[in-house]
Amino acid sequence: MNKVKIDPIVFWSSFVVVVAATLALVLNRETAEPVLNQLMTDITFQLDWVFQFLTVGLFVLLLWLIFGRYGRIKLGEGNPEFSNFSWGAMLFCAGMGTSIMFWSIMEPIYYYTGPPFGIKPNSNEAAEWAVTYGLFHWGISAWSLYALPTVTIAYSFFVKKQSSLKISTACRGVLGKYADGWVGKLIDILVIWSLVGGLGTSLGLGVPMISAVIGEVFGMEQSLKLSIIIILIWTVIYCSSAYLGLYKGIRKLSDFNVYLALALAVFVLIAGPTLFILSNFSNSLGLMLQNIVYMSFYTDPINKGGFPQSWTVFYWAWFAATAPFMGLFVARISKGRTIRELISAILLWGTLGSWLYFAVFGGYSLHLQINDILPITQILEAQGGPAAVVAVLKTLPLSGIVLPFFVILGFIFLATSLDSATYILSAIATKELKDGQEPARWHRLLWGATLAIMAVALLIIGGLKVIQTSAVIVSVPVIIIYLLLTFSLLRWLKNDYGVSSSITNEPEVKTETQKVQ
Repeated sequence: MNKVKIDPIVFWSSFVVVVAATLALVLNRETAEPVLNQLMTDITFQLDWVFQFLTVGLFVLLLWLIFGRYGRIKLGEGNPEFSNFSWGAMLFCAGMGTSIMFWSIMEPIYYYTGPPFGIKPNSNEAAEWAVTYGLFHWGISAWSLYALPTVTIAYSFFVKKQSSLKISTACRGVLGKYADGWVGKLIDILVIWSLVGGLGTSLGLGVPMISAVIGEVFGMEQSLKLSIIIILIWTVIYCSSAYLGLYKGIRKLSDFNVYLALALAVFVLIAGPTLFILSNFSNSLGLMLQNIVYMSFYTDPINKGGFPQSWTVFYWAWFAATAPFMGLFVARISKGRTIRELISAILLWGTLGSWLYFAVFGGYSLHLQINDILPITQILEAQGGPAAVVAVLKTLPLSGIVLPFFVILGFIFLATSLDSATYILSAIATKELKDGQEPARWHRLLWGATLAIMAVALLIIGGLKVIQTSAVIVSVPVIIIYLLLTFSLLRWLKNDYGVSSSITNEPEVKTETQKVQ
């Protein structure tokens, strides 16, 4: 097999942009942070309607693809490369990371103290909405943002036989020859930066949380040195997995991750207030389904309380920023699946996995708060989210075992996201990547080392929050990429299969001119 080569323009441009931006944030944090925060506020308040219409529109389009005639189209020849379990494990772990571990515990508490719709804080009504909004934010709407790019990229790679795993290539149905020019290069560089920004959010949540739990287990004080050690351990794990590749490393790590995640959730469900958790989930699910249209378009323009902008719009922007990465990775592991199977798996398994964690951990933390077993809100306000997570875990039976288990799970959860991201960063910056080929190992390790150095540098100056803010800012041009991917897919489907012709596994034969389109 021929060796893969890097795309020098995309590689050096994106590498220089990431390094230069990191240095700029390190050297100018005090002036950059307020500017970026203001910019994020402007985006979430002025473009709230854009992100909401985008998310709902994508869901409607995906339903049309699932139940329409194009759903039968097979993405690539032969049988699927991975079992259903490994496939589902990789797509879920790549999308969630440690974020689901933190927010499933703490997000319901934030909603309890700062509820939507002008509801009185700390009231019974606020408690009813606490887990409800968590199910909404991490449910089918979020995974819709991931699914559309995945389908277009998979179609480009496996059906159109495009020779690279890039967003620009997946936009060729609309861009044509411009996908190989400066427009395509700009798209790929932007995707790399959005991925780095999205990972900054995961690191910003994961490092302090795991550091706090380790400090509790070993009786260590929180320090910069401890956080750096955690990042270095993470780097060794995800670089090793990325080095081994998709089949030996990432797949096995994802499988192990899911087993651990399920084991922890089942333990908390059994050891905790089982009946309350199940009853509260049922009530929250019903409340969400009853109000999902209102929640999807809620902007609060009259009272201007800021809840939808601070939470819903922020989440949609964050997920949109990382969606190109998810699309590239999940598309790569989905050979042999149909469009209907691919979309259904992302929406179903991604949503169910998120709901499991919010139902169990969200219900448990809410139970502690409303029954005055643990003053989570006071701990959250006085010591921060990581300390509150530790306090919640310590209330569980066998907490001496649960806390180390939680640390191991946290390490593996983020490692599965980071090794997938390292794989995709190197794939985007590779000139040509044919079916069955993987990016060069040195290339994967280089991006892994870059992410680690960037995380340590930003941690030293307290700038992880700044880069996660940048993920929201980068999501604005990503909206344009969504439109390009959507129209590219629709044009390809129409050209390859027509409007009324029967669907077969092979698209119609096109001329060279038509193939470029």
